[in-house]
Amino acid sequence: MMLTRSNLWPTQWTCGLLSVLLALFCAASDSQAQSRWTPEQAQAWQEKHGWLVGSNYIPAYAINQLEMWQIGTFDLQRIDQELGWARSLGFNSMRVFLHDLLWAGEGKDLLDRMEQFLSIAQKHKIGIVFVPFDSVWDPQPVAGRQRDPKKGVHNSGWLQSPGAAILGDPNKHVLMKPYLQGILKRFKDDPRIQAWDLVNELDNDNANSYGRNGTKTELPNKAQAGLIFAERCFEWAREINPSQPLTCGVWISLWEDESKLSPVDKFCLEKSDIITFHNYGDGETLRRAIKSLKRYGRPIVCTEYMARGNNSHFDPNLKILKEENVGAHNWGFVDGKSQTIYPWDSWQKPYDKEPDLWFHDIFRIDGTPYRAGEVDYIRSITGAKP
Repeated sequence: MMLTRSNLWPTQWTCGLLSVLLALFCAASDSQAQSRWTPEQAQAWQEKHGWLVGSNYIPAYAINQLEMWQIGTFDLQRIDQELGWARSLGFNSMRVFLHDLLWAGEGKDLLDRMEQFLSIAQKHKIGIVFVPFDSVWDPQPVAGRQRDPKKGVHNSGWLQSPGAAILGDPNKHVLMKPYLQGILKRFKDDPRIQAWDLVNELDNDNANSYGRNGTKTELPNKAQAGLIFAERCFEWAREINPSQPLTCGVWISLWEDESKLSPVDKFCLEKSDIITFHNYGDGETLRRAIKSLKRYGRPIVCTEYMARGNNSHFDPNLKILKEENVGAHNWGFVDGKSQTIYPWDSWQKPYDKEPDLWFHDIFRIDGTPYRAGEVDYIRSITGAKP
């Protein structure tokens, strides 16, 4: 979601805790050695689904995951309309975030709304990649009525899942198990779901936003806590054994030198059934990332790209992704309460009007393209007719 990573392995972290983490990592690796999909299973998945192309999706009416899904704001009619716009572009996949605070009791309300959402997506011939957990933006999520957007600020209300109070305490991680296993049990064999992207950017320290200056609400040991949590998520998910692949994406590097991979990147690349990654760079940077990730011999999906102000554009990046048979989910679909038309630096200098160059997003709130030529280009790559 944003390109920041600092102080991933603080020197103050004790050797004793590091030993515990490494022991946990190695033990889990041994126990799961037979559970990860083989390269042949992964390739069979790709042959079945073909080239995935679409967006990360949050409806215009929602500032975050809770407002998208909660009773009182969940709007199927609006979702139906917006997914129709997605289909008009030739999109066949959308990456969609959930949140643990949506789970209550046995999760009936959330499961029912997921079923309704999947039915609408199926109507438009769109598959879904669900993201159960996210380590980006506000580390102190609260259920219920969500705050209004901060004027001119990119993703001013997006929420982490779980929040820092749980993520930072390994003894509390198990509280997330009923939620993750509950959604997996319900939808483990559902053909409308293309993959489970378990944790988004698990070591993102949000240095540009909630980790800045006097507002430091982020965990000081985010990478370590995130790695322990992600390991447990894979364990819990493998117990359910869904028919869809499990993945956890790498997000800030080019991964060209395997000997220099961070522990987080090494974990993600070695545990995932299919390889997923983020790239907000230009076409050449994207090509380098794809080349380095192909050495793992598994299907690849770029689950975040396209930030115009960062020189990441549909043209040529979408064409590159198709030529390389790498799935493509750009960040941002429709301008709305998430306000991702504004750049990441809007956290330091909020905008008082719409920027001439949108950072993300394709459509205005009424379905009008931000750039008609860009929409035409997308259709030329996907083969969709206007």
